[in-house]
Amino acid sequence: MALEFKLPELGENIESGDVISVLVEVGEAVTEGQPLIEIEAGKASMEIPSPAAGTVGAIHVAQGDTVEVGQLAFTIEDGAAAAPEAPAEVKEKPAAEAAPAPAVEAAPEVPAAAGGTVEFKLPDLGENIESGDIISILVAEGDTVTKEQPLLEIEAGKANMEIPSPAAGTISSVHVAQGDTVSVGQLAFTIEATGDVAAAPAPKPEPAPEAAPAPAAAPASREPQQPVVVAPPPPPAPEPVKQVRPANAVSAAPNVRRLARELGVDIHQVKPSREGGRISMEDVKNHAKGTIERGGGGSVASRPSVQGATRVEKMSGIRKATMNHMTHCWTTIPHVTQQDWADITHIDELRKKFAKKAEVHGAKLTVTAILVKVVASALKAFPNFNCSIDADAAEIIYKDFYNIGIAVDTDKGLMVPVIRDADQKNMIELAQDLGGIAAKAREGKIGLEDLKGGTFTISNLGGIGGTFFTPIINSPEVAILGVGRAVKQDGRMMMPLSLSYDHRIIDGADGARFIRWIVEALEEPLLLALEG
Repeated sequence: MALEFKLPELGENIESGDVISVLVEVGEAVTEGQPLIEIEAGKASMEIPSPAAGTVGAIHVAQGDTVEVGQLAFTIEDGAAAAPEAPAEVKEKPAAEAAPAPAVEAAPEVPAAAGGTVEFKLPDLGENIESGDIISILVAEGDTVTKEQPLLEIEAGKANMEIPSPAAGTISSVHVAQGDTVSVGQLAFTIEATGDVAAAPAPKPEPAPEAAPAPAAAPASREPQQPVVVAPPPPPAPEPVKQVRPANAVSAAPNVRRLARELGVDIHQVKPSREGGRISMEDVKNHAKGTIERGGGGSVASRPSVQGATRVEKMSGIRKATMNHMTHCWTTIPHVTQQDWADITHIDELRKKFAKKAEVHGAKLTVTAILVKVVASALKAFPNFNCSIDADAAEIIYKDFYNIGIAVDTDKGLMVPVIRDADQKNMIELAQDLGGIAAKAREGKIGLEDLKGGTFTISNLGGIGGTFFTPIINSPEVAILGVGRAVKQDGRMMMPLSLSYDHRIIDGADGARFIRWIVEALEEPLLLALEG
């Protein structure tokens, strides 16, 4: 049975892409999930996997083509469908010659792969997360694993997570390596599951003697002594024309090619270690290491340039996520930044006065905890600061919940964990939440759920220093409050505030009113009870 594989959806509002390379050839056997084609679409490179195992019968696209979603790309012949039709002919033999037939007929009923073989593909990692970087592989080939036992640790969307085994059994193959960037749905492990496992396929019958080939069907009354006319074999199908890859073509994922460029490695000189000739991250690293040991230059740590030596480091998953998200936010949102001073003399005195009451509950009462409470109240008074925009539908989505994101500086980079339902918590509860999420972020234990669902962000740099700055809005939010270090001015403690907002939905006058509301609430805390 032939499967017509058409180019699937590539992403929201992406209707076509350019073929970078075709990764298979006509006649090549492929497995389910094996990359067939590398394509560039929406400024990103991606590999398109095979939807089924089989043999590539025809390739309808070529390197350099621009293909559209839904366009026919490959014809994949199913392995079972392409099997010889011998069993059907044997079935038509006269009863006297049909003794071996039951064994032959039984073979197709057994699955080609044992029922206990589990091809474990990377599951969904979270909303809008399509890939992650492997921090470590927690098992090896031959290991016995239990159901739900962690198989690998992965970093995705600024969070670290362990991916559990879907079944108990033995790891027969590991298809990924530490440092790889893997996509959702990509084959990661082959597991021989224990328990009720389907029997292996029955062995194919040995070829029969010369007289065994099935004669053409004949009337039952025909005498065996009469000559039997054997139907001529069908003419062989014309051999499909193979598409020849360029002589210098290599099989490697986009992240592997990118690493090679970063390390100054010519990927065409890298020797693949995996079956099928596909180059992995480890192959590139080993090639670079060997070049250095041979004195060939191109050091991973130091690369010569006209100006002098340089040092190259691979971006962490968190840094890549920050880079991509901040670029999106800055290029898609028209920012305006409004700045003001807040006199926090009185509220700082109150903070110090009631600090011990918070300590009894294991919390530290900080200016940030107070700001979270103030901002949550301000968002109720100014609902257009607690919304998001659906530009395609020309709609504004107002949110009746108040989740405040707190920008946290960590060794791995910027994270923005979220305090949920901030409007429903008192300041001691907010201080407890702040301490908890900050510790989790710095210890690398933050989860995806901790980073999702924010409606407004606070970025407090007062602990480091500085005054005013221009914080970038954390899309799909529409505003962010930046806080600098408080300074003494004429005997008063003055704190600099910088409010960036999305000018598509918030006008300058509303921006000025919002930041003044916050300033007045900090200067006169009674306003929180009166208006909050």
